[in-house]
Amino acid sequence: MRMMLRFEVDTEAGNELLRSGEMQKGMERMLGMLKPEAAYFFPVNGCRGGFLVFDLADPSQLVTLTEPLWTMLHARIEVTPAMSLDDLTSGLSSLAAS
Repeated sequence: MRMMLRFEVDTEAGNELLRSGEMQKGMERMLGMLKPEAAYFFPVNGCRGGFLVFDLADPSQLVTLTEPLWTMLHARIEVTPAMSLDDLTSGLSSLAAS
């Protein structure tokens, strides 16, 4: 299932991660694990953040995908299902056929 993960990195923790060089490692690990089809980075509530769109094959993967964000990047996260336009069109067609 396609999911959207929104993240916000704590400013003080993010500053320390940048100073130590761990920010890039944490981001690379996150992107390597999620293999997002889209990734956007921008300020969120005045902090570093962004969102990633990725495929979630099994809900149990959320544990291994989100823990590094909390432990390595000290991030706040939200994960929600997401649809493409094709998904929406297909769902609406199914609804109309019912």
